[in-house]
Amino acid sequence: MNADSGSEKTEGGAEDATPLRRGWTTGTCATAAARAAADALFGGEFPDPVTVTLPGGQTPAFALAVTERGEGADGSPGELLGELLGGPWAAAGIIKDAGDDPDVTHGALVRARVWRGAPGSGVTFRAGPGVGTVTLPGLPLAVGEPAINPVPRRMIAQAVGEAAAAAGQPADLVVEVGVENGELLAKRTMNGRLGILGGLSILGTTGIVVPYSCAAWIASIQRGVDVARAAGLAHVAACTGDLSEKAVVARYGLSEQALLDMGDFVGGTLKYLRRHPVPRLTLCGGFAKFGKLARGLMDLHSKRHAVDFDWLADRLTDLGAGPELVAQARGANTAVQVLGMADAAGLALADHVAELARRAAQEVLEDAPVEVEVLVTDRQGRIVGEAHSPNSWPSPR
Repeated sequence: MNADSGSEKTEGGAEDATPLRRGWTTGTCATAAARAAADALFGGEFPDPVTVTLPGGQTPAFALAVTERGEGADGSPGELLGELLGGPWAAAGIIKDAGDDPDVTHGALVRARVWRGAPGSGVTFRAGPGVGTVTLPGLPLAVGEPAINPVPRRMIAQAVGEAAAAAGQPADLVVEVGVENGELLAKRTMNGRLGILGGLSILGTTGIVVPYSCAAWIASIQRGVDVARAAGLAHVAACTGDLSEKAVVARYGLSEQALLDMGDFVGGTLKYLRRHPVPRLTLCGGFAKFGKLARGLMDLHSKRHAVDFDWLADRLTDLGAGPELVAQARGANTAVQVLGMADAAGLALADHVAELARRAAQEVLEDAPVEVEVLVTDRQGRIVGEAHSPNSWPSPR
């Protein structure tokens, strides 16, 4: 996750005199657990606290929540994987502290178990309980690999390599990473859609969790695009929520790998598609949110940007509404209320907003070869407005 050198933000995005507390990624916790386990494997004590070096040079220390030693028998990974059967192993666990970020893995126990690998094998990785396995192409890991991302792998390899060097031993080690209850926690993530099965991903690029940066969510959107492209899909849909996603599936019958859980991050989605295009893109979401996109706003969260009733009233003017209706719209309480006024007057406001949103999205995509469709839904998930690229578009099933 990206470290932010500027002032911290509250959830609503406003600067706050009290900075939000940063935390640590699962990758950092796994690195600390692996370093402690490696030190113990080479005959030392479990360092407590254990210190690791992050990609940016920071050196945080972590208290150990769990320590274990054992032999390869009794069902340990050494026996199950056929690696140095009967050999010793050591394991340690760290409780993840995500700071003030609403992270799904906050408070989870991240474990690492380390044992000796075959001579010359270097550092290799295994998925322990609660860590998933990659099953689809398009991710930065090969199919069949444990879902331990590249930066955490480098961090872990460096940490256990330092432990081996300090003991005068080769760094031919197997590192198994697990997360307690990770398979249940993964159901609250996008892992299943990305083809990561059996548990969580071990994530992190800087090792630090920045509160409310939502970097993990945006990274999941990007990986979703990668998986869709690797599968050769020509049509993807980026939706703001469950109802809009169901509306797209009902219309087009898209596969799960074609669905991007965009949330409020339309800007991040479009910018990634600009660099990694897919031929056809459906954006689907509620009238209020896409009213913001139509204004050129790329963060659709209600706490970032409020509904602009003057703007909606002006759009009614575009459609020929009389002054009384326009005045009522300026004084409305909700965007849905304005939409109801337009519908009662026979004015296609949702279509108009959809077209303006489509143009705003196309501007962000620039010259990328992506045809854009925008579908606007009401609170029941019904499609009430739409706009399409001037070029061809697939017909609903």
